Amino acid sequence: HQQMREERDELDPDWSPDGKTLVFGDFEAKIIYLLDLNTRQVSKLPDSEGLYSPRWSPDGRYLAAIRIGSNDKLLLFNFTTQQWTELAKQPIGWPRWSRDGKYIYFNSLLENVRTLCRVRIADRKIEWLVSMKDFRRAIGVSGPWIGWAPDDSPLALRDFGTQDVYALVWQTP
Repeated sequence: HQQMREERDELDPDWSPDGKTLVFGDFEAKIIYLLDLNTRQVSKLPDSEGLYSPRWSPDGRYLAAIRIGSNDKLLLFNFTTQQWTELAKQPIGWPRWSRDGKYIYFNSLLENVRTLCRVRIADRKIEWLVSMKDFRRAIGVSGPWIGWAPDDSPLALRDFGTQDVYALVWQTP
């Protein structure tokens, strides 16, 4: 595919629930692509310019994605209608669908609010779940990492820092 670079290090892929399609967001181009594994054809998801971090719903009917830049949003693509709708208008990171497909969990990236949140798909209601204000989190290349366990409980990488120095004495047998 001519529009795609040969070297990919920022694809952020996700599998369709049936395992037949791979979706990925090109971080540099900020476009979402679909790769059909049967035909090996790559296609651009409609109106996905400026979007990244695609996540497929458990039932395969929807795709969540993040608009990054000056107008950050969490958006939802309906495969039936081929339309995008807004779920949340704020900077977010690490979106993940709940197992039942009723929520999308995410890390709020608002400057003064460090919170784990979720948005209910049915009515777009955002719920603030856990404050991370006093939790010293490790900062990776793209910010403080957050993950979600299969039971929808949050996982966070804690920063213990480098305030302590340890010496290890290694004795060989």
